[in-house]
Amino acid sequence: MITRDQVMERLATVMDPEIHKPITELGMVASVDVEGAKVRCTIKLTVAGCPLSTRIEDDVRRAVGAIPGVQDVAVLLDVMTPQEREDLANRLRPRHVSTITRKDSTVRVLICGSGKGGVGKSTVTVNVAAALQRMGRAVGVLDADVYGFSVSRMLAARQQPVVLGDGVIVPIDVHDVRVISMGMLVDENTPVMWRGPMLHKLVDQFLNEVAWGELDYLVIDAPPGTGDVAISLSQELPRARVLLVTTPQEAAARVAGRVAQMAGKVGQEVIGIVENMAYFRCPNCGEAHDIFGRGGAQRLARDLHVPLLGHVPIDPALPTGGDMGEPIVWSDPESETAQVFVEVAKAVDKATW
Repeated sequence: MITRDQVMERLATVMDPEIHKPITELGMVASVDVEGAKVRCTIKLTVAGCPLSTRIEDDVRRAVGAIPGVQDVAVLLDVMTPQEREDLANRLRPRHVSTITRKDSTVRVLICGSGKGGVGKSTVTVNVAAALQRMGRAVGVLDADVYGFSVSRMLAARQQPVVLGDGVIVPIDVHDVRVISMGMLVDENTPVMWRGPMLHKLVDQFLNEVAWGELDYLVIDAPPGTGDVAISLSQELPRARVLLVTTPQEAAARVAGRVAQMAGKVGQEVIGIVENMAYFRCPNCGEAHDIFGRGGAQRLARDLHVPLLGHVPIDPALPTGGDMGEPIVWSDPESETAQVFVEVAKAVDKATW
């Protein structure tokens, strides 16, 4: 005979794809009815029109259907009341919110920074994060480039995040990478015209009010330079590591060096340098051409006494993948370009934190 306890035991294996916790723990199982070989489960979604409702429904049906003797599984979807969402927020807040900035946090925070825009910092951010995810790490990506946000497009995470209650925001899940970005909150073509205090408040919310869950890494796409957001990140995350992104030109490398100087003043450590647009490999002869010169990143690494972790080639697949929301590490993992990001991620993972 099939029992309700058996069904609940199986439902405890179904994880909410956004919060990454069992639906039983989140209070999403409203009812379970067993009639012979038939089981009916009512599941409460956090919001109406949840884009992951089909996935949750399929996972429930698959989990319950695995019980010996079950012949039919009916899954009914309902929506939490405002009070139920608030209750869920209260359960999540102590364990999963405000953990990133705590002194005892075990999350490795990697800030991808650059001295100037246009060097491919966001491309490096999403591909290193994707590589860490492929290595089995629990990864979150925070797009702190408030004025020039692009991570939401590059990871195809443009839907608005769910707000469960006062101070609890659920990040968007993309291939098991949890993402939050200004691009989810405003139209892509809308300019953000904020001054310092508003920028600091948003960074604080993204760090302290997002239910990141249990992460191994939080990879942050920082805005270029040493402005308001960079200062806020240094205040909130003094133990973070910085991954500098530059191109081969001496001018770009020197500007990136200023970011390294700022990191040193606030106690953050530069973990290494990634040289983007390092060369172009001819598809016909296979020869590498230094389109933007050579040596800037090497000299910067030498001056800072940090490793040069990778040379990312000029690859048409990179901007194409960014526009399509498919980082090359996911779309073409065996490619030469993807392997550079994989090696960078391995170096980050092996570093001392």
